[in-house]
Order: sequence, then C-alpha cells, then structure tokens
Amino acid sequence: MTQTSSAAGREIDCWFDFGSNYSYLSVMRIEVAAAQHGVTVVWKPFLLGPIFKSFGWDNSPFVLQKAKGDYAWLDMIRQCRKYDLPWKQPTTFPRVALLPTRVALLGDGQPWQGEFCRRMIQLNFAADQDINTVEAVSGVLTLLGLPAAKIIEEAQSETNKRRLRQQTEAAQAKGIFGAPTFFVRGEMFWGNDRLDDALLFATEET
Repeated sequence: MTQTSSAAGREIDCWFDFGSNYSYLSVMRIEVAAAQHGVTVVWKPFLLGPIFKSFGWDNSPFVLQKAKGDYAWLDMIRQCRKYDLPWKQPTTFPRVALLPTRVALLGDGQPWQGEFCRRMIQLNFAADQDINTVEAVSGVLTLLGLPAAKIIEEAQSETNKRRLRQQTEAAQAKGIFGAPTFFVRGEMFWGNDRLDDALLFATEET
C-alpha cells in the first residue's frame, strides 16, 4: 500500500516507535483509515528511549510498573481482536529498533515507506522477531523489491543518523511523551484510541 493521497491538503502526522505496542495498532491501520477520510499520512518515526530518559526512566513504563504492563498485554489481546490484527506478545520488550527507524526515516516521501513500517512492526508484535538486524531489515526491503544493501548503507550514514537524532529532539520539543502521537494542524492527539478523533479533526473545515 502506498502513501494515501491528499484531499484539500489534509494531513495527519503519525509519530511512532517500532518498539511501542500501541504504535503497532495505529501503524497497521492508519493508512486505510486516513484514506477513508481523504487524509494524507505523514510518517514520523522517532525513538521513545531518549524521551523516557529525560523523565528519569530507564525503561518503558509498562516494564517499570508491573500492574500497568500486565494490563497492557491483556489490552493488546483485546485490541488486536477488535482490529483483526495478528498478535504475539514479544519475549523482549521494548525491542531495540534503531536500524528500522533509520530506514523508515530515509523513506520520507517514498511510496514504500508505509508498507515498510507495517511489515517491520508486524515482525515485532506478530512474529516476535528481533527487528534491529541487517537480516530482518534487508528481508523486508527485498520483499518490497527495493535495493536493500544500498538503502541500509544510506540509512547508516552519519547524515541520516543525525536526522534521526533531530527527529527525536523535534518530538521532545513538541511535547510528545508517548507513542503513537498524532498531530493535525498543530493539535496533539495521544494514543491509538485517539486516532479516529484525530482523523475526524483533520476533516473539519478551518
């Protein structure tokens, strides 16, 4: 699936992390939902880790707070059933996803960006696979008919590494504290359960 087309310049920025379980729900469904509203998805991959560290956390709140984590895993079963998505609780959480995030960022504006994001995050939350490897990322890029070695080399360049740091800093500057987070005309909507609200807001006349 390619990036959705725009109607009257309507856009939704989707800030997500490949290691975030609730990002999985949104990444898997946002393009279809956005298309139904005539809204363009602008993918904004970033890293939650540095933001959590700025709060004094050394891990996901779902790990630091056991009751919260136990609830989240039960909730994911229900939510995946609701959206008809495959689900397998990852044996490692949160997973490091530096390489796929760099590749996703490199895909800005490319027709393969959305499909790459879906396939990578599905490996994490539906197949319980390590996604921070050249083999995993190369496999997805190859399935998409893309020059995997060339893209990975460019994704690992100092220029692109700097872009990801800047992207994560931009997320922090915007006040993002979790993922997924959506922005429509500067308004923030946090969490998968606010995606539909964000899309409705995108269709309102200004």
